[in-house]
Amino acid sequence: MGTVGDLMDFLTLRRGSLALAGALAGAGLWLLDEAGLRGLLAERLHFLLAAWGVIFFAAVLAMTGPLRLRRAVALAAPFAAVVAGLMLVASLRYDLVAQFQFAGLSFLAAAVLVFVAMPMMIAAQGPGWRDYPTLFAESWMLVVRAATAVVFTGLVWGLIWLADALLGLVGLGVIGWLMGEGGPVARMVTGAALGLGFAVAGENTDLLAPDLILRLLRPLAVPLLAVEAVFVVALPLRGLSGLPEGLSAAGLLLGLAAGAVALVSVVAERDEVLADPGRMTGLAARGLAMLLPVPVALAGWAVWLRVAQHGWTPGRVFAALLVALAAGYALLYLLAALRGAGWRGAVRRANVAMAVAVMAVATLWLTPVLDAEAISARSQVARIEASSVEAMDLAALDRWGSAGAVAMARLEAVAAEPGREALAGALSAHRDMRAESGDPVVMAERTEAVLEALRAVMPVQPATATATRDMLLAGVSAVELQDWLEACREPLPGSTRPGCVFVVADLWRDAPGEEAVVLLRELSGFVRYEGLGMKGGAVQRRSVASMEGMLPDREAGSALIAELQDAPPPVEVAPLGVLGVDGGILLLP
Repeated sequence: MGTVGDLMDFLTLRRGSLALAGALAGAGLWLLDEAGLRGLLAERLHFLLAAWGVIFFAAVLAMTGPLRLRRAVALAAPFAAVVAGLMLVASLRYDLVAQFQFAGLSFLAAAVLVFVAMPMMIAAQGPGWRDYPTLFAESWMLVVRAATAVVFTGLVWGLIWLADALLGLVGLGVIGWLMGEGGPVARMVTGAALGLGFAVAGENTDLLAPDLILRLLRPLAVPLLAVEAVFVVALPLRGLSGLPEGLSAAGLLLGLAAGAVALVSVVAERDEVLADPGRMTGLAARGLAMLLPVPVALAGWAVWLRVAQHGWTPGRVFAALLVALAAGYALLYLLAALRGAGWRGAVRRANVAMAVAVMAVATLWLTPVLDAEAISARSQVARIEASSVEAMDLAALDRWGSAGAVAMARLEAVAAEPGREALAGALSAHRDMRAESGDPVVMAERTEAVLEALRAVMPVQPATATATRDMLLAGVSAVELQDWLEACREPLPGSTRPGCVFVVADLWRDAPGEEAVVLLRELSGFVRYEGLGMKGGAVQRRSVASMEGMLPDREAGSALIAELQDAPPPVEVAPLGVLGVDGGILLLP
């Protein structure tokens, strides 16, 4: 009885620990976002800490169960630091982290690196990082535990919203208010639910073991072999011209190769004892291994044709690396299949070797050694210099960060040479198009440039309130910021003072932080008032009003702008904060 009680106490403690870890992860990420939004952290430092937090807590939740919580934490902390550091290095290819975030291939590489490394770290604490039975079992169990935790989290949120709807029928919508969109509670609940889901899934490995899934997958080796055999026989007769328009031949072929690798691995199992004894599935798996070089070679040929026609892009560099990894699998599987007896053991050894290769390639992708943007930019510039203007993709260069900017500068220099009028015209047209573009990367560049110019010219009161100013300006669109910049650049009548001022004060007593009132003198002479505040973690726009009914305008408004530029106004204590200037100005909630 005591043993059962001790076990229950241990399980309860682990559930509570993982739920708390998940809640802390949610709260920590929310605090990081708030600090970044308020300008308290540099952009890249914020990105580094956020990446470390996500990887660290994900690794802790995933590895606790096979490992004790303390050991999982000890392994996850330095591992997360290494991967987050690699992501930071990769982000340096772009001037802004926001631009890097649109380049999703680096995030995919980091995710692959984390997923492949975790089973190895678990195995290293037991029989050794190359022990295939442990690697095989932990890889599949990681997928099952993660899926179970995600489903459980969805059920938790479904229950929360159902409870909120029911309480709302009697006028008690407390849950919706408590969760507050953008607030920390929602993230803490999500993190706690994920932690609890991982804990419960880890306690029931006998019920959630992937054996049933593996047994269902094994018979699929036979039909996949049949499909691949028909494909190989029909290929010399039909070619690849039958592919639907716009569908990537390389993508389909790599998908076929990935399916073959997965099924061969499933049939080979973790050891000879558990391997599928069926003769048919064994022969089918060996057949798939022998035919694997065919789709891989065709995928490589398809990528090569695309590169020859259009040059390198980060996506094509990524596809070429996938082909190279698939070629490694194809070669090792072919050699294994030709061994006859013992081919399953050779497949297992091949899988360990290729897992290391996958990790190496994913790591290199995040380092300057394998800078896909630089490779692509050099390729496109070489094509443009060697051929006609029609060969270039200037819009792509805009998306390739610093390497793309260097390439554009090189093209500008080439366009200035005699006989390059067509290139100069294309660059000019591209600049005009880019100015009107709604592309998110371009918009991020425009917004940052306008913000930098606006911060340089717009007076702020108090002068130390720059962090609050930057936080609130982040919620204003680039188009409107440009309008504000033009107002600031137009001096007040009879002076050289800018025609604007940004006043920070505590104007909402029931909300944390400070708010702002922005005064802008328009070219017509009228003064425009804008109100900014934070609620629910987001910037809110509010109307500005006067205690006397009419806000100062024209000459009086210009004089008020000059007055506020000289010194911050006092704030009168009231249910709402009121700027103590002539007429009294308040920000409506």
